Amino acid sequence: MKAPYISVIIPAYNAWEHIVKLLSSLGKSTYKDFEVIVGDDASNEQLTVNHLLTDKKKPSFSLQVLRLTRNRGPAAARNLAAKHARGRVLVFLDADVQVYPDTIKKIAEKFTSDDDLTAVTGVWDKHQRTRAFFPQFKALRDWSYWTNERDRDGYYYLFSTRIAAIKRDVFSRLGGFNEAFRQMEDVELTYRIAKRYAIIFAPDVKVHHEFEGFGAVARKYFWRSFYWTKLYKERRKFDPVATTVWESLAAGSGVAVVGSFTLAVYLALGLATRLMNYEFGIKGTPVNLPNFTLAMFVLSFIMLVIHMFLLRKFLRFVYLEKGFTFMGRALGTGMVLYCIILLGAMYYSLRHK
Repeated sequence: MKAPYISVIIPAYNAWEHIVKLLSSLGKSTYKDFEVIVGDDASNEQLTVNHLLTDKKKPSFSLQVLRLTRNRGPAAARNLAAKHARGRVLVFLDADVQVYPDTIKKIAEKFTSDDDLTAVTGVWDKHQRTRAFFPQFKALRDWSYWTNERDRDGYYYLFSTRIAAIKRDVFSRLGGFNEAFRQMEDVELTYRIAKRYAIIFAPDVKVHHEFEGFGAVARKYFWRSFYWTKLYKERRKFDPVATTVWESLAAGSGVAVVGSFTLAVYLALGLATRLMNYEFGIKGTPVNLPNFTLAMFVLSFIMLVIHMFLLRKFLRFVYLEKGFTFMGRALGTGMVLYCIILLGAMYYSLRHK
């Protein structure tokens, strides 16, 4: 049998409903010279080809399901599938995305038109079917990051496994994904690719993704920050892959706003309670609002101004897309996520003193 030009690699763990939708979208691709290999990361319910074909119709592409004997993470699931791939180009997709009819075609055209091309990364689109705030916020945040705020002078871009492609021989020489990472394995691989090759960002290569709620995304941010701290301590370098110095300043200013404002409110409420107790003759002595509490309010305001300046491109983008109220909610939500990212980094530092 003639080998296909592209092998689509999908890791799966208890993701049956997502995989079915993804396979359905792949079946509508205008490009047909590809195979699909699903790496089942020891899901609770074992995936099979028949299991994934809910309409029981034979797919227009070759489909395999390979299963790990124990849960080892998405990196191991991808590596298992990649070892059985026959295509010249490997296309990695997350299980919870859906491709557009021209997504695979655009990837194929980029590789066939440029023999020197080694790796390409695409992007999630900015649209969400749900009207819930947080999924819309997350979609706009990611889109803005890649299209409005990206460091144009950066040498390489993140090999993001939501939608990314690489020549199979290069992937094999690099040894695949590092299975010690259950998060940030795409970033770790990016660093190894970038030592010898460029990773091209292709904004026209898109997939659709319905984002989860705040809790699920917050957990992912925490653990990605945990593993990113490990990588940073090895490299001692900010870069356009995970975070730049500019982005780190934005994160730091966001945390400073939350911290200083929370402390100011805590002190103010404590002093107000003491004043009320005194006036009603309960206990205590009259006190004035100390300069330190006022200074915390002033500091929080100053840091907020700095933070908004650092995020001005994103805030303007969100304002034009969704209006002033949405922009205000997005600003506050982003600061909370920055605090969660900091907690992930602190947790790694405490565990690896």
